[in-house]
Amino acid sequence: MRVWPGSPHPLGATWDGEGVNFALFSEHATAVELSIFDHPDAALPVDAVPMPLATDRVWHCYLPDARPGTLYGYRVSGPWDPERGHRFNPAKLLIDPYAKAVSGGIRWSDELFGHGAGGPDNDLVLDPRDSAGGMPKAVVVDQSFTWGEDHPPRTPWNRTVIYEAHVRGMTMTHPDVPEPLRGTYLGLSSDAVVDHLLALGVTAVELMPVHQFVADRHLVDQGLTNYWGYNTLSFFAPHVGYATGGLGRQVSEFKSMVKTLHRAGLEVILDVVYNHTGEGNHLGPTLSLRGLDNAVYYRLQPGNRRFNLDFTGTGNSLNIVHPRTIALIMDSLRYWVTDMHIDGFRFDLAPVLIRGFEDGSRSAFFEVIGQDPVLSQVKLIAEPWDVGPDGYQLGRFPPGWAEWNGAFRDCVRRFWRGEPGMIPELASRLTGSSDIYTPSGRRTYASVNFVTCHDGYTLADLVGFEERHNEANGEDNRDGTPENHSRNWGVEGPTDSHRINRIRERIKRNMLATLLFSQGVRMLLGGDEFGRSQQGNNNAYCQDNDISWVNWDLDDSARDLLDYVRELIRIFKDNPVLRRRDFFNGMPFTPGGTKDVTWIRDDGGEMTEADWSDGELRSIGMLLSGRATDEVDGRGRPSYGDTILLLLNGGNRSRLSALPPIEWPGIWEELLNTARLPGLRRVQGETVNLAAHSIVLLRHNEHLEA
Repeated sequence: MRVWPGSPHPLGATWDGEGVNFALFSEHATAVELSIFDHPDAALPVDAVPMPLATDRVWHCYLPDARPGTLYGYRVSGPWDPERGHRFNPAKLLIDPYAKAVSGGIRWSDELFGHGAGGPDNDLVLDPRDSAGGMPKAVVVDQSFTWGEDHPPRTPWNRTVIYEAHVRGMTMTHPDVPEPLRGTYLGLSSDAVVDHLLALGVTAVELMPVHQFVADRHLVDQGLTNYWGYNTLSFFAPHVGYATGGLGRQVSEFKSMVKTLHRAGLEVILDVVYNHTGEGNHLGPTLSLRGLDNAVYYRLQPGNRRFNLDFTGTGNSLNIVHPRTIALIMDSLRYWVTDMHIDGFRFDLAPVLIRGFEDGSRSAFFEVIGQDPVLSQVKLIAEPWDVGPDGYQLGRFPPGWAEWNGAFRDCVRRFWRGEPGMIPELASRLTGSSDIYTPSGRRTYASVNFVTCHDGYTLADLVGFEERHNEANGEDNRDGTPENHSRNWGVEGPTDSHRINRIRERIKRNMLATLLFSQGVRMLLGGDEFGRSQQGNNNAYCQDNDISWVNWDLDDSARDLLDYVRELIRIFKDNPVLRRRDFFNGMPFTPGGTKDVTWIRDDGGEMTEADWSDGELRSIGMLLSGRATDEVDGRGRPSYGDTILLLLNGGNRSRLSALPPIEWPGIWEELLNTARLPGLRRVQGETVNLAAHSIVLLRHNEHLEA
């Protein structure tokens, strides 16, 4: 091939219509070779191109004879000095960290490791064997795509209902998705799935990791895989396993999925993993960043450069304080927004990204994101915990960020399984968790509320199991959290008992109603809307099978639950006081009148200090004044709704609940009662029966007279 000097910008392999520019950063490399291959499984290149000397430590060249579909990788020379953090090994083929597509998965062998086998110091010995035969290849991609009139839906935060889904698991058993499309990007955007999402009423799909990821060797050896995908290999490449086939096809198919979902009014949010990679600790394989410049891209222990600092529990943490690592992450994020039209991101183990050096300083990640004209405009969601010191940072993220609210999850679970003393915290969670988010100057939608997510029990398992059942994971049931705040209501697992199944169904409905009628952003785990089970497995990260796949074969009970969830979301959308942007202040609109929020006792009176201190109290009412609606039209005019009364009984006895006095004329209507079939009912009398373990939602209709 002809080799021209090329340009150091942009990084990666860029097709310009005539040839391909290749650019790679390495601060400590002494030589870089670009290897060109004619087959994804090839062990020998058809061409080996020595890169010219670097420009500002960026190695670059231009190949006028290269075309889209070209397969390539890098071999990088430099010091082999593990004690100082340097692990250069030109025998190992490396994936371009800016590759837009990767040809396939890894074929594991000892040759993929930069160090030799042996005793405790084996990572200090360089392994000379060539790894190209087992490595996937980076693919040159033509980025052109006809987006047409595509534009982001830009659903306001307070109207957002997120649906967390796995690209593969969502459609693997769907009877109305054509078999060749099952488990793919195109399957996820098929008519059957889109129609389901629209009928459900969600506004955004949050996809579990779609960056090209690594299936860990120890899992592959057991016949398992990294199903969830939290083990990134390439931050720019859509995972090839979710494409229908063909080199680079994953890029166009991913874009097609996004365009289809946008046309339906659905936002696409990506769960992204920038805290670590699939290369593991110092004993891990050499696949990309380790061989490109280990001391730049990974956090290393001061005084012992051989070991990675690990805030993730996976063996390594990206060196977010290095400007080139920040640039890699920022370039990746911008790419997914500008080129792939993504609407937002959920950052896995987000505290890792803001950890500075040991002197307590913090990285510039927040500042860089906040000043970026592209990224500051999309939805940003943090998983606010990691495994490092002071790793639980719920509520500490700045304005512009939302957070997965684990406190909401735990409180709702504990209340509905019958724990005492939960009423005061429950009141805060129902109203947006102001105790958590007010100190940082944020609003209700800083809280992403959820009861279940991919990590842990499904909703059905939350009411069916008290012990984890992760035997299929091959770790003797030791993996996954042992404390799930769950309750099986009498029998572990499935049962034929009508009594137990009846209470389980009611508790599921209670938790879903609590989620949908609480202030904040709602997030629903895909499949919970019709009772998907993982057979008690609360850590199904390695289960690419019926344990994890959504089962679309719905029985009558599943269809009833699906109809119920649709009704919950419809009620949420029809009643604007359920989606406030600002926190309630507990103040009346007129002297002595109704407050924006009032906490109601069974007798219809307002809760007192003594009531709040009663640890055995299991029921509460939340009265939301329709005048408290804070949505406005385009001219700033308020759009008031009806007053809402939410009654919750977490106890095991029925109660009579008196209706509170309302200063405006109208009638009470029952919108929802989890103890009986749904349907709008006019309330007769001045009390309602609140069955054990139930929720009743009432609306004060001012347009009708008593």
